[in-house]
Amino acid sequence: MPLYMMLCTDKSGALEIRKANREAHLAYIAQTGCVHLAGPLLDEAGEMAGSLIVLDVAEMNAAKQWGAHDPYAQAGLFESVRIQEWKKVIG
Repeated sequence: MPLYMMLCTDKSGALEIRKANREAHLAYIAQTGCVHLAGPLLDEAGEMAGSLIVLDVAEMNAAKQWGAHDPYAQAGLFESVRIQEWKKVIG
């Protein structure tokens, strides 16, 4: 299956939204079982300010659907989301 990268940028001042929905987001990742790797992006102060998620799904539409159902997205956390096919070369 191809891999898809999601690069998500949080809305300014939305750290509390992220923290309030983190447990549900992590549960969603565990439940769906298609996350190849993931982690938060950090701002200059070292605080969480976005997400990098790599999904192992069959097609772009599946990546978009996964992203739309992510509790972070449903809580309105993200200012922007970029989804693109990604090819793993190293690691």
